[in-house]
Amino acid sequence: MNAAAPPLRVATRVPAWLTPLELAALGAIWGASFMLMRVAAPEFGAVPLVAMRLALGALVLLPFLVRALPAIDERLWPRLALIGAINSAIPFTLFAWAAQRAPAGVGAITNAMAVLFVALIAFAFYGEKIGARRAVALFAGFIGVVVLASGKVAGASIGLAVAAGTLAAFLYGVGANLVKRHLTGLPATAVAAATIGCAALMTIPLAIATWPTEVPSLRAWGAAAVLGVVCTGFAFVMYYRLIVRIGAPRAATSTYLVPLFGVGWAWWLLDEPLTPRMAVAGVLILGSVVLSQRRA
Repeated sequence: MNAAAPPLRVATRVPAWLTPLELAALGAIWGASFMLMRVAAPEFGAVPLVAMRLALGALVLLPFLVRALPAIDERLWPRLALIGAINSAIPFTLFAWAAQRAPAGVGAITNAMAVLFVALIAFAFYGEKIGARRAVALFAGFIGVVVLASGKVAGASIGLAVAAGTLAAFLYGVGANLVKRHLTGLPATAVAAATIGCAALMTIPLAIATWPTEVPSLRAWGAAAVLGVVCTGFAFVMYYRLIVRIGAPRAATSTYLVPLFGVGWAWWLLDEPLTPRMAVAGVLILGSVVLSQRRA
């Protein structure tokens, strides 16, 4: 997930049940991405998998980019490329790397920290007020990360995987703040298409250099294809359509569902365990995210 500057809201008549259904579907899709990385990353490696994910996602978003090209000043492309690296290429690679070393639920849980990092970075670098409630939420979230990192799965430590996922969430927070302050005014779908396209171009050379010597299985190819087309391309289209309809803050509530679906998909389809420590960490992190987003 990443956050871009929202366009002006457009009043659209839709059935009352459609928005909650789409929010749940988006949480389920993004939650499934961690399971799919867990399937494909061990065979492809982190960088080749991410390059395929970004390239396929960019192809889905290409029509939005073509339509918005006249509105993109040539001087913005270096910024778009930088944000593509910070908001997509590097965090996607970190999550894929973590998926090779820890259950899918670990990445999904740490991903939820992105909402807290957005607030923390806005406070530290841009002078935005954080308030006592958000400060408590941040503290609770970090305690959750410590609890998660100190755990073991099948006797092996998952601390490095937790650190990678937390760093990825931190980069999402940086990217969201950069988009908000430096790309305001551009259509959000154009920002997503441009940044993901730039990120794909960055990772393709590294993917070629590190391509696996053994041919990945059909299962891994299928997981990579769904990860790129559905969990990246179509998911971003759905996300920005929700931003237009209900606004960015409400659309971002889909983030709350990602850890639940991420753990659930992996437990159901991959038979991965849900340890008590993961459950405690998930409650702390998800609870801190919900607390930080409540209105005073």
